[in-house]
Formats: sequence, C-alpha cells, structure tokens
Amino acid sequence: MKRIFLFFSGVLVFLVGCGGPVASGTNSNISISIPDSQSENALDGRLLLMLAKDNAVEPRFQINGGLKTQLIYGMNVNQMKPGQATVFDADALGFPIAHLSEIPPGEYWVQALLHVYETFDLATGHTVKLPMDNGEGQQWNRSPGNLYSTPQKITVTDNGIGSLEILLDQKIPPIVEPEDTEWIKHIKIKSEKLSEFWGRDMYLGAHVLLPKGFKEHPEAKYPLMIFHGHFPDDFGGFRTTPPDPNLEPEYSARFDVEGYNIIQQQEAYDFYKRWNDPDFPRFLIIEIQHPTPYYDDSYAVNSASQGPYGDAITYELIPHIEKEFRGMGEGWSRFLYGGSTGGWEALAVQVKYPEEYNGCFAACPDPIDFRAYCLTDIYGDENAYFYESDFKDLEVPAHRDYLGHIQSTVKDENHLELVLGDKSRSGQQWDIWEATYSPQGEDGYPQRLWDKVSGDIDHSVAEYWKENYDLRYILERDWDKLGEKLKGKIHIYCGDMDNYYLNNAVYLMEDFLESTTDPYYNGEVKYGDRAEHCWNGDPEEPNHISRLRYNSMYVPKIMKRIAETAPEGADLNSWRYR
Repeated sequence: MKRIFLFFSGVLVFLVGCGGPVASGTNSNISISIPDSQSENALDGRLLLMLAKDNAVEPRFQINGGLKTQLIYGMNVNQMKPGQATVFDADALGFPIAHLSEIPPGEYWVQALLHVYETFDLATGHTVKLPMDNGEGQQWNRSPGNLYSTPQKITVTDNGIGSLEILLDQKIPPIVEPEDTEWIKHIKIKSEKLSEFWGRDMYLGAHVLLPKGFKEHPEAKYPLMIFHGHFPDDFGGFRTTPPDPNLEPEYSARFDVEGYNIIQQQEAYDFYKRWNDPDFPRFLIIEIQHPTPYYDDSYAVNSASQGPYGDAITYELIPHIEKEFRGMGEGWSRFLYGGSTGGWEALAVQVKYPEEYNGCFAACPDPIDFRAYCLTDIYGDENAYFYESDFKDLEVPAHRDYLGHIQSTVKDENHLELVLGDKSRSGQQWDIWEATYSPQGEDGYPQRLWDKVSGDIDHSVAEYWKENYDLRYILERDWDKLGEKLKGKIHIYCGDMDNYYLNNAVYLMEDFLESTTDPYYNGEVKYGDRAEHCWNGDPEEPNHISRLRYNSMYVPKIMKRIAETAPEGADLNSWRYR
C-alpha cells in the first residue's frame, strides 16, 4: 500500500509518545505512590494518568473515543511497591494528545488510576498478566480493587506540568451482588473447563427470569430463551411496579428523547404485565455472566487466548440451569437472541452448535463477514487506518450518526486502546475481537490482526480469523454439512445506518443466504431505514422503544418455530398453562 509522507510523520509523532525524547523546555516530574494502607503487596498493572478540563464527573469517567474525550496517558508497572514513589514516564503513550509535553497551557483536573493485573498460569504453558474481572464486567474505571487518586486541580504552563505528587488514596469497593426475588434468581457455577484452561477457579453466572406459575406447576418443563449481550449486573427490563413517581426525567442524547429513564421503567413494568398475561407462553429467560480477563464477556465461543467458553456455556452452564429450573434440556426448546455483541454471539453460537439450539435472532451483530470488518476488508486491504491512495491521507471512520456525521476513526479508537493496555489488554472493542478471533502468540497473548500504531494488517492472522470465526465464510464453506441443521434458524436484523457500519457485513451475509439451495436457509434478513445501532427488527416502533422489548418481540416467531419443529411426542402443553 502506498503512503504519503504525512502519514509517516503522523506515525512518528505517535511513536514519540511511545518512547521518544521529551520536547525541550518541558518540566514534568509526576510522582505517583500507593499508601501502605491501600495494599500490603507490590502490584502489577496499567498505571493511567488522566487530565480533564472540568471535574463535573471524575476524569476517569470522561475517557472515550469520541469528540468529547479528555486526556489519558498509560504505562505498565511491575511490582509497584506501597510507600515508594513511581515516577510517571514522561514518554508514556497518550490519547488524544500523544505526549505530555504537548498539552496546551491551562487549568486541568488530574487523576491517576492503577488497573491491577493478576498472574495466570495457562494450560497452554504460558504465563500472562491480566485484569481479573471483579464483578463489574471488566470496566477499568470502576473495577473493584483498582486504586485511584482524588482529583486535584493543576495549572499547566508553557513549561509543562511541573512537579506533581499524586497519591492513590482510594480503592474501588466490592460490587454488591443482586438478591434473589420471587421472579429473578441468580446462579454462579464453577466451570471445570475454564478453570483447567486458566489455571485457577473460573465461574459462569446467569440471571434467570422465572415464568408465572413456576411454583404452582411443578409438573411443567420450560423452553429456554438465552439473551446474549454485554455483562448484565442483574436481569434488565423487568420491574413489578410502575415508574417511580418522583423520578426526575433525563434526556437521552443518543435518541433525542426527553424522559428516557421514565420510558425505560414504564417498558420494564409493561413487560412484567405481558409476562403475567394469561395467553403469554411460559418460558425461562436467562442473561449470562461470562466476563473474561479480556472483556465484559467471552463472545460465547471457544478461542485460543480465552479458552473454551463456548463449550463451558453450552455443556456446563445451560444444562445446569435447565436442571435447576426445570428446563426441557433439548436443542429444539432453546433459542438465542441479542443485539450488537449479543447479536454476533447469538448467530455464532447457533452456527458453532447447530443442533443444540433451535433458532437465533441476531440484531445489529458485530461483523459477521470479515470482508466488511466494519469498513475494513481484512483479506484485501493492506491497512486498517487509511484508505489506499497515492496522494491522499484519509482515515477510515469508526462511528457515525444516522446522517453520516463521524465522531471517531479506527485509528483513534485503536490508539486509545493501546493507551489503556498493550497486548490486547484494554478491555475495549477492537482488543476483544483479537482476544476472541486471533491465534495465541508465543508470549501467551493474542496475535495482533494489525499493528496497533500503523494499522498495517497481518494477513496470516486474517486467514486464521477467516477459517475459525468469519461466520459467512464458515456457512458458505460448510453449507453441505450445516444447511439441514440450520434451515429456518437464522434471523438477522440491522439498521441501514448502523453507527458502526455493521450493516455492510449483513448485506454480504444476506447475499450468501439468499443464494443457498438444497436446502434454502429459510430464515429472514431485515433492515431498518435510517435506523442506527441497535435496530432489532421492529418496523412499527422507534428504536428507542423496540430495543427495550427484546424479551418479548421474538416470542411469536419462537412459538411458530416450536410448532413447526418440535419432535413427535414433545411436551407442548405442560408449559402453556393459563
């Protein structure tokens, strides 16, 4: 791929942030320490320094890939000892300003945070250092046990930050786990498969919504609806009371809707009423907790660097839930659905375990054809950050609104991830795709699909992705084996103005599915006109409403599927009580 010198100069500036000399005239001596009271042991992790123009919320909550992000710098620390000062590296990598010396003069609020890593001795023979999830769903800025400082106001002058002492005097407290209710139960099991891979006890959890009449009908066994998605702290979208009468309305900028918090509570209460309707089918619905040391969930498939999460969920967690809560325990009675990450998971799990589930409803799925890995063709393109051109230096967008206005680029988002953590340890979107899809490197961490600084693609890694996780390619390659097992099971929904350009891969998947014969796939692919992420297939309601109805909107399709496919003699009655 040809490049212009502007691109090289941009990369060189970024590399200076990785380890180049400090600009002359700067005077930054930032000392960070851990009080003895906060830890008895030396700690490993990622040390982060953040600066924000205001303290309306703490700087740690103002970091993102969008236009309103504040400043962040990061470096690894090994055996950071309590009571001893650690000098923050003036050459540490930064985003969106690459180097501390380039911060404009002015007043800032500064805060530091240590994202603590633990050591894992993997079954592969590798030893890696990663952040263990502590019940929060892999969120670096609120993970229990992480240490952080009280924000303090500073003045940056023409000579730099100057001398600054920061004390990591705060520790994020443990998460309070949700309590069981009449309707919602919470379970956690040790996974033998995952514990063997990670070299320590590893757990899977779920929130289970029980059907009306569960106790009164002990003879009933139930179909299972599995709602995939990001880490749920409890079962969402279900409440037994009307909206709080004193709730102050909050504006949703994403949907341009006033009082969206009230709408959410009303929808949750309306679902409770539908759930109790005499004619509503009786199901079990579960939301799964399967965070990994790389992300808030595992993507529900087996992978080289995260281990056998697909097998653990399908063959350990699901059977346990069905045994505990009287599920039918058969493939024809299990259904998958979800949006975004959950949309990819629903389709991937259906493809990887075609006879263990009887249908998937995948809304706005993450890229399901890597020729459209958002806006990158990982097989044909040479670089993920810049379009190919002899003379122009045009960055590839990563996020847009429904009118096409761009908020971030692929390069920006990846550079932020590199600040948050090297070796795919940022806990963010592009890194989890690598942690899931990539082969394991010699150091035990995922191999990079592309160079994180330059964006140059490693096509040998891309081929591994293709053979193992490109869902369109796998379906096309194996349709002679999978077609009969998947006929009527694949349903995909996406807005044609998806914020992350996910509709492009859906178009390619649809082209293949519509070409299938012997058998024809016999499912559906639908698009929402000008709909953003995450449109889920309802053309009658705006997306800010339909996204709150996942747990009921696919029920008619599921009931139709059960009626058409249940084996002879299957129980179609015990769970249909009124």
